[in-house]
Amino acid sequence: MTDFGSIYQHGFARVAACTGHAAIADPPANAEAVLRQARRCAEDGAAVAVFPELCLSGYSIEDLLLQDAVLDEVEAALATVVAASADLLPVLVVGAPLRHRHRIYNCAVLVHRGRILGIAPKSYVPNYREFYERRQIAAGDDERGGTLRIGGATVPFGTDLLFTAEDIPGLVLHAEICEDMWVPVPPSAEAALAGATVLVNLSGSPITVGRAEDRTLLCRSASARCLAAYVYAAAGLGESTTDLSWDGQTMIYENGTLLAESDRFPQGDQYAVADIDLDLLRQERQRMGTFDDNRRTHAARTGGYRQIPFTLDPPAGDLGLRRRLERFPFVPADPARLAQDCYEAYNIQVAGLQRRLAAIGGPKIVIGVSGGLDSTHALIVAARAMDQAGRPRSDILGFTLPGFATSDHTKHNAHKLMRALGITAAELDISPTARLMLEELGHPFSQGEPVYDITFENVQAGLRTDYLFRLANQRGGIVLGTGDLSELALGWCTYGVGDQMSHYNVNSGVPKTLIQHLIRWVISTDQFGAETNETLTAILDTEISPELVPGEELQSTESKIGPYALHDFTLFHILRYGFRPSKIAFLAWHAWRDPRTGGWPPMFPEAERVAYDLPEIRHWLDTFARRFFGFAQFKRSAMPNGPKVLAGGSLSPRGDWRAPSDTTADAWLRDLDRWEWPRA
Repeated sequence: MTDFGSIYQHGFARVAACTGHAAIADPPANAEAVLRQARRCAEDGAAVAVFPELCLSGYSIEDLLLQDAVLDEVEAALATVVAASADLLPVLVVGAPLRHRHRIYNCAVLVHRGRILGIAPKSYVPNYREFYERRQIAAGDDERGGTLRIGGATVPFGTDLLFTAEDIPGLVLHAEICEDMWVPVPPSAEAALAGATVLVNLSGSPITVGRAEDRTLLCRSASARCLAAYVYAAAGLGESTTDLSWDGQTMIYENGTLLAESDRFPQGDQYAVADIDLDLLRQERQRMGTFDDNRRTHAARTGGYRQIPFTLDPPAGDLGLRRRLERFPFVPADPARLAQDCYEAYNIQVAGLQRRLAAIGGPKIVIGVSGGLDSTHALIVAARAMDQAGRPRSDILGFTLPGFATSDHTKHNAHKLMRALGITAAELDISPTARLMLEELGHPFSQGEPVYDITFENVQAGLRTDYLFRLANQRGGIVLGTGDLSELALGWCTYGVGDQMSHYNVNSGVPKTLIQHLIRWVISTDQFGAETNETLTAILDTEISPELVPGEELQSTESKIGPYALHDFTLFHILRYGFRPSKIAFLAWHAWRDPRTGGWPPMFPEAERVAYDLPEIRHWLDTFARRFFGFAQFKRSAMPNGPKVLAGGSLSPRGDWRAPSDTTADAWLRDLDRWEWPRA
């Protein structure tokens, strides 16, 4: 299990953005400060440690940058850092003013294992407002293909350098400096097109009111546009306050998501650390073909980047995972974000149904109402769609269709909900027809034997749908589907004449784990009034069950096919990123192994805040892979229309997911089999 626990075995790389207390024009002190933090980063297992702009000299020393005494000591301090790095894990990205061709360049020096890998000069040197860098510093935007002699060695020099870890697939670094991020076409944008995945920015950037927000916007935007990680480290205390002040802001973004940041205005050493998901970045670039199309447009420049290889030799063992993981990837734990997502998801469904009804002449809606989560949510979507269209809710024809195992509890909730919403409600008992069909099939149940096989279950499920379609024919309506995204993923639906089929399915893009929160949002925003809210709350407290098998013990869906919490976790990472099952197991292990850590969605029941260990996770991953890849696709290939709701993806064969119906799950199962797993 040692290797399984290592982030570096699962496509991650740990990076750090460091800031601290600069010593003005005192390179030896600054070198020691860099090494003090570098050792801490090494102990944390970081692959990359980024320091502020001109950190070996201090950024705010102005004309002191032209003093040989300072520049000599900068080179000596750099040599000290290089020598001390021999036994350290991280690539150190340090800022230094260096002499080259009778000019001084503001440089990012990449140091690893006792050598300088390369030096990237600042491309764009500001000379406006409080900045007068051109007085001392040469612009490096045209420096490509060159070298620089320093410390007795000739090293690559230019803005065209990509630093590639040969033993960490996908870890490709590019460095830019402060102002480079603020121009319309930053060097990092070209570097990303050329293959860089981790973009680092060494920044001086004095603080004024509002500037931290501007930096954040630029870092987030760069990471999102470039499908990359963006690591930012700004100068902190110790810089000159003659005319300016400094806040030491550090940030790490990945594809538009903030992974880590440190407190601003620190009194001493401080750093932000996070684990970058290199697999995620690679997958995003593979899927978004326009990223490479953009590279081809700019191939004249991006094709000339130089690759500087290095070997990281990362540590083995469990280093933890330094990034926030959502237990429910479709359901953010942040209350404001969840409320916004629920508002949008609900209205996407409503708008989709409203448009479909208008396009086909405004038919009535025929819906089976079971008293369970899915049909409840579809019904409240239908009610709001009618309200939006200015039509009476009585144009919704709701039918509860009890069978052999329907409980009084769910049937009562179904009737109560239909009554509260003011729709046209009816009950149609399918038991006599189901009994007749089983008798004509010669099924043992018709002879009094307690045989509750798949035929017994599907006779009921099929009849419910059959009745709904014929009722729609008879009464001028369309059948509204209720099955959700999770059921489609697992194939947990009856094909054809069953709950897999409808005229339009508003829930097909909504996973099971989100539906309960959508209903909670409807309650909390009081969409339908107190009576409806009371019934919705009772439905939320009901165990998920198909109610097809009679008996005293409740027929629990999750006890048979597994917890939807884990299945939706897997579905998100398969559908959105195409991750390997073993990586998903690693992520799920960190997300679910301790209910006391990490966030839970608001109002999530305390009793359901459970943990899953690695054997459980592996077991249900196996179930998911067999069902999703090896069984259920034929049901999705013929699924009815319905709106895509979440960025996590949909399973429509006309949209996000196009797959053959006759594939196998073998590749995914082999991936699970290559690891040694603990026993339960």
